[in-house]
Amino acid sequence: MTIALDPSDISPAVPAPAESEPPTAGRTDSSEEFWVQQPEPEAAEASANEPDDEPSAEKAVGAPTAQETISEPSAQETTDEPSAEETVTDADPVVVRDAKDFGVYARTGGWSFALKVARSVRPGGQHAEGTAATKVSAKAFAELAGCSPERVMRYYKAWDMAADDGVVPQFEVLAPGEDIELPDADVWLSYYTSRNSASSVRGQAISAAAEAEGIRPTKALEVAENPTALRAAILADPGTAEAARGALLDRMKEDPALQTEMARAIARTDDLKKAVASEAKAADRIGYVRQIVENGQIKTPAGQTVEAPAELRAEAERHLSLLDELDDSEEAGEWAGEAYDTVKGLVAKAVEEDPALRVQERRTKFYNSLQKATKVFEELTLDEVMEEDIYEADMLQRLESLQEAIGTCISALRRATTTS
Repeated sequence: MTIALDPSDISPAVPAPAESEPPTAGRTDSSEEFWVQQPEPEAAEASANEPDDEPSAEKAVGAPTAQETISEPSAQETTDEPSAEETVTDADPVVVRDAKDFGVYARTGGWSFALKVARSVRPGGQHAEGTAATKVSAKAFAELAGCSPERVMRYYKAWDMAADDGVVPQFEVLAPGEDIELPDADVWLSYYTSRNSASSVRGQAISAAAEAEGIRPTKALEVAENPTALRAAILADPGTAEAARGALLDRMKEDPALQTEMARAIARTDDLKKAVASEAKAADRIGYVRQIVENGQIKTPAGQTVEAPAELRAEAERHLSLLDELDDSEEAGEWAGEAYDTVKGLVAKAVEEDPALRVQERRTKFYNSLQKATKVFEELTLDEVMEEDIYEADMLQRLESLQEAIGTCISALRRATTTS
């Protein structure tokens, strides 16, 4: 901004002092409205070392500098932010150090800390020779770090396992303070576990199972150590519940004790007991249809096993294919009932259409009923009737009716035998 004045308001112009000559302190002409009084070099140096507790009057009223007497910088010049390069260059050294440390950890993960342990720690019992002479024990290192020796040794063991696999150098070749190129962060998770349970028999079994499933042992150990969290996830998430169900079923195949516990829990819960009975009924019906398809045989109502007609077998195959296409989330009970009723109706029709099979079916049915009646009658204990005096008139009437029915049956069978 250029400042203009009325010529009548100012004194005759006084030549401006040269750049090498600062204006004198006693100058009182009107130009002091626009020029900042420059101190002597010695005074300027002294004032620079003194705290500026109170701003000068010129600063207080916003007096312009010498350059501002000519023009003010444009809005673009006063509002431009420093570029990214300038920001990085001018960053605080502490921030720069943190950023570099973060970058190292982002690339290498726990390897960066494991290296510090590997090159500085010499567990007790090892000889202090060569580069190991300046190394300290895990306990001493932990005291210096402000953590537990167990934590230090977990890093030590992780490095040891990785060294055995050739991923990192052995301890013996590492000197305190030495930096090396470290593996990627993802590789670290394959060797390190932050949990003490990993060293127990239970932890080793969990770790082995996790590796067999293709997941990190630390994840499985974390779940095993927090059953409440596992319960919450199962209760809240259907996917987790389904995974837990599958795992329990697989476990029960080899764990008879767990089978017993699960069966007992189901038997004591009415809703579960009804659900199990319903599913068992559906499974039996599906098994009936599947047997016809796979074996080519049917079981008649009387219990005979005979060859299935081609038409019946084809219908059974059709229903079975529909059942096999059902998703795990779909209820199979209704479909199983329909397949069972259809196939059973065809079995009854096949029996009736074959005269020889029909006669054999009725003979088998009659004989089965006779066997049941005989067994029931044999179980009657007449001694109790005499000793306990439990006789009633109705009992005698029922036996007399039974005797009459048996006599009729015997006469019919004799006539049939004579006729044949």
